[in-house]
Amino acid sequence: MFLSVTWELLKGFWETFKIFGLTLVFALPIGLILSFGSMSNFKPLSWLVKIFIWIIRGTPLMLQLIIVFYGPGLLFGWDLMERFNAVIVAFAINYSCYFSEIYRGGIESIPKGQQEAGLVLGMTKPQIFFKVTLLQVIKRIVPPMSNEIITLVKDTSLARIIAIYEIIFVGQSFITSKGLIWPLFYTGAFYLVFCGILTLLFRFAEKKMSYFHS
Repeated sequence: MFLSVTWELLKGFWETFKIFGLTLVFALPIGLILSFGSMSNFKPLSWLVKIFIWIIRGTPLMLQLIIVFYGPGLLFGWDLMERFNAVIVAFAINYSCYFSEIYRGGIESIPKGQQEAGLVLGMTKPQIFFKVTLLQVIKRIVPPMSNEIITLVKDTSLARIIAIYEIIFVGQSFITSKGLIWPLFYTGAFYLVFCGILTLLFRFAEKKMSYFHS
């Protein structure tokens, strides 16, 4: 019984891992783009991006999942989006907004004098960003980014709201099908191991970037 339960939970965890991985693939670059938009000198764009980020960060991810999955069909009569695709869209939008604020804080924390010094030395703004600013920003955002990424691991469980076969969904299914509750508690071990591995990786990354001292 234990081995069969473990196998089913592993299949559910694979779906959880896919949600986690694909969310990062899309949310990390989109978040950077949004951070540039929020810092733009073009005020209409800056305010539009800031309002969008405020709305997404101020409403529950569960609500956003429901809207992304059911909204287009109910509002416009479109076919329902594939459940898994809806999860990725909702998660990517949500986490890109959180990441954008982390990026923005990291970029704005770099002293303006470094950019001015780069311009004096004849460097272009892209050169200054990639060769001077970016490495320092990465070092500064690792701690807050690691917190958000670990939160993402646990938030993947919300995908069951629209019947995605992730690990919590599998654990709950044993209650109704076999009257077993321990598989649901067993899912916690998967989260603990995964979050533990991520924590070690982030600590390693912080040590590797310790050559930058604030």
